[in-house]
Amino acid sequence: MKGVFIAFDQAHKESVLSALDRLNCRGFSFIEQMQGRGSNTGEPHYGTHAWASMNSGIITMVDDKIVDSLLAALKKIDENAQMLGLRAFVWDIEKYY
Repeated sequence: MKGVFIAFDQAHKESVLSALDRLNCRGFSFIEQMQGRGSNTGEPHYGTHAWASMNSGIITMVDDKIVDSLLAALKKIDENAQMLGLRAFVWDIEKYY
């Protein structure tokens, strides 16, 4: 089992949710408004007059066999609009109930 955290510009919401649906990733938690700034490129997302856009975030737990497909789908979304920003981070889930 892997945990996947996805941070993305709110404009990507429907595309990210669609990717999760296509891969049958049913369980997730969604954070509607999240501030942040990418580590490499792109604009800050602070929800201010100067930096008006905002991010959203999703955390989901998926089977190991789905991770590569999910990351590939998310990378494609990001590559289609790189200035908006999208990143995904994966880590091992050792236990759950």
